[in-house]
Amino acid sequence: MSKKPELRGRAARLARLLPQGPNQAARTPFVLLVVVLLGGGLIVLLILNSSLNEGSFQLSELKKETKELTEEEQELQRDVDGYAAPDALQRRARELGMVPGGDPAFLDPDGTVRGVPGAAARPSSLAYPAPRPQEVASPAASVSIPVAPPVPPPAPDATASAPPPPAPAARPPAQPGLPTTTSGR
Repeated sequence: MSKKPELRGRAARLARLLPQGPNQAARTPFVLLVVVLLGGGLIVLLILNSSLNEGSFQLSELKKETKELTEEEQELQRDVDGYAAPDALQRRARELGMVPGGDPAFLDPDGTVRGVPGAAARPSSLAYPAPRPQEVASPAASVSIPVAPPVPPPAPDATASAPPPPAPAARPPAQPGLPTTTSGR
């Protein structure tokens, strides 16, 4: 068998620095480290991908819900606009038996009254149709309950002996320069 020649001097010192024996033992930990790092990276990528997919599904569901709620809001706004229209308000007021107001009177900051207040005139039966019975939906059940229209006061007839109640007197306008009294202060 052949024996390796012995090295002397500088060559011997350099030979001591090089590893002795098979090179497989030095490569095994490095290969295992690389495999573990690659496997861990793949697992982290799979987890990130699945969490992004889950977030994407949640985002699409929230967008769908937002669209539905926006459509519902627009529908409700159309209903509110329909109820707030002047002709709808006038029709509803007539159905409730309301009448247009009389002449207004205004109070100045110094307490004087401007204008002569007038009472609202009772409409004739020809001008406005009689109020119809309204149906009110019960919130507890889907049963409609008819509501009777308001009963107008009886017309005074000649057989009644009681005099009609006096009409409230209009307050005369205050003289400018004279102090006015106000009640409740």
